[in-house]
Amino acid sequence: MAFLLFAVVAAVTPGPSNVMLTAAGAQAGVLRGLPAVFGVAISMGLMMFLVPLGIGSLVLKHPPLLKDLRWAGVAVLLWLAWRITTSSGRINSTAGMNPVGFVGAAVFQWVNPKSWLISASAAGTFLNAGAGSPVVHAAMLGGLFLLAAWPSGFVWLAFGAAVQRTLHNRRRLRVFNVAMAALLVASIGLIVR
Repeated sequence: MAFLLFAVVAAVTPGPSNVMLTAAGAQAGVLRGLPAVFGVAISMGLMMFLVPLGIGSLVLKHPPLLKDLRWAGVAVLLWLAWRITTSSGRINSTAGMNPVGFVGAAVFQWVNPKSWLISASAAGTFLNAGAGSPVVHAAMLGGLFLLAAWPSGFVWLAFGAAVQRTLHNRRRLRVFNVAMAALLVASIGLIVR
């Protein structure tokens, strides 16, 4: 129960993924933004499974790999910011196009500093040597985080879609998109510190 509460709080608090989901909701609406929510939730569940099994310590023990991950995160954030900024924000103007999509959102979790911090914190706090099989324990953490991340991500997606309905002219939508992109760029400070 304590881990589930941790997972809900970690998943629903603001961060680069939730800014991305808000922008996806504003650009594509709830239904066409759902693949991004699934990408975030499934990838975070997978990360929450793999980090406790040791992939996190492998990355942390190799400074060049960690540095490459950081710069990859910067590149992805800048790319997402550019996509958000250049989007018109109108559902009918991007027919057939998802602003981020499942794969983009899933891959982003692996270069998102908040995702790594959450996974590493959870592994350090909630892993218990006496809990039985490490694989079963890691699978339980991953599954619970998946359950927490999906509704939390949906809240941000729905917020973005609701914001879109209140922004009735192209200028307001443009300002919103630029603001969302600026928040993503500002989060680069979390990576390069």
